[in-house]
Amino acid sequence: MLEICAFALRGYEGSLVTVETDLRRGLPGAEIIGLPDNAVKESKERVRAAIKNSLLNFPHERLLINLTPAGMKKEGAAFDLAIALAVLYVSGQIKSDAEDFSGKIMILGELELSGRVRSVPGVLSAMASAQDAGISSFIIPVENQAEAQAVGAGNYWPVGSLKEAVSALEEFLHYQKPQHIAPAYEISKPKRDFDVDMKDIKGQPFMKRALEVAAAGRHHLFFFGPPGCGKTLCSRAMPSILPDLEIEESLETSRIYSIKGNLESQLITTPPFRQPHHSASPEGIIGGGKTVMPGEISLAHHGVLFLDEAPEFGKEVLQNLREPLESHRVTLARAGQSVWYPADFQLLMTANVCPCGSMGRNDKVCLCSQQEIGRYWKRIGGAVMDRIDIRLPAKSVGPEILLSDEEESSESVRMRVIEAVERQKQRFKDLPFRRNAMIPSSHIKEFCGLTDEAEKAFVMAINRLSLSMRAGHGILRLARTIADLDNRDTIEAKHTLEATSYRRYGDNDLFWTEI
Repeated sequence: MLEICAFALRGYEGSLVTVETDLRRGLPGAEIIGLPDNAVKESKERVRAAIKNSLLNFPHERLLINLTPAGMKKEGAAFDLAIALAVLYVSGQIKSDAEDFSGKIMILGELELSGRVRSVPGVLSAMASAQDAGISSFIIPVENQAEAQAVGAGNYWPVGSLKEAVSALEEFLHYQKPQHIAPAYEISKPKRDFDVDMKDIKGQPFMKRALEVAAAGRHHLFFFGPPGCGKTLCSRAMPSILPDLEIEESLETSRIYSIKGNLESQLITTPPFRQPHHSASPEGIIGGGKTVMPGEISLAHHGVLFLDEAPEFGKEVLQNLREPLESHRVTLARAGQSVWYPADFQLLMTANVCPCGSMGRNDKVCLCSQQEIGRYWKRIGGAVMDRIDIRLPAKSVGPEILLSDEEESSESVRMRVIEAVERQKQRFKDLPFRRNAMIPSSHIKEFCGLTDEAEKAFVMAINRLSLSMRAGHGILRLARTIADLDNRDTIEAKHTLEATSYRRYGDNDLFWTEI
């Protein structure tokens, strides 16, 4: 017996839906059951018109369409094509030469009244979940063909109309073997083109060094200083020094964008750089809404979430970042359902020193009270700040530096970052984490070996600055990254001192003169 399956977007993994049809005597009509929303209920009218306009016959008997499992709400128009083909199959307009046919096929697509098949979101996620469930045959919109190739489905038919879908299903029923074998997918890497290059940043050696360290180890980063000193410019240069995504990372990230409906014709090959506006709601940042869609932290998976002027974001938004920063995923519990999305992102934030932005500027006078400054910084909160390994004050540069030409390009910095990343991959190749910022506390001693001088410097820094245990582990992870950039297997004292300097809120000049 033929089993037609569809897909319900429900978190990262989603859920398979079986489309069952039954024809019986009674007044002509069609009914869809199985907790359909309005868009699914309306599909019977789209299906009826599409079948008629494709010169096929909509059955005149009483038609019952059941979407199982019945207890899960079905939303969206992606069920149209599956329902249409199930109706045509049960009414005998699609026949199989094989006796006692048994097989499963997933069908995805939205129907226009003319019979044209429109693209739908979540095809990549649907096909990946179907393959895990043992389904290897698919009928999909032709506009979603790139997603099918990415999954590596061996038996799929891209269709542009209901008539083509009928022919595809008949081909599946007759031959029951792959007719469209997808080649082994290779990520096509377009030319890297970014808005800001490191050579566009004049001066600011501390900030550029911090960007390099953060990119190499995937450490969270926070710049603060007066307006116009280059915080945003430096932050926007971060994508230009990040390595390209690996195939597994590319598929995971592209799957999230597919669910959101934002995936273009090819997979995402470079780390995403998300910069939401400070007026974004908690649902927009964390995820949620009526259909529980992924938020900005999930769209930044394996990339960077940049919060410019972070204290201007809602306090609830910033505090909601704490758990995803630790667990690298977000679980969204709503009435009647609980879903999850990956959220392994690198946090990059900037802020002024005070609400008016004049503190620290020689040509301005700060009019903010101590209470206003305190409230301004409390929006970020100590819990979030304690999870950020690099906090760096930014200063304005003189006009003579702005006119200089000799600055290192992003490509040369990126090469050093890639070398450090490769060292980490080799070190952690048999473990569930790949970068230094993700080293669990239980593995700190194993991978962060210190020389005697480095150990003394570390103990002295912890005692002098009264840092927490989380901060101490953060310093060791940072020092491990700095040692990787220096091509050292053991962490030395200078690596520990540099890592410690990034946990301070004051001037870093003293550190740089010491080493």
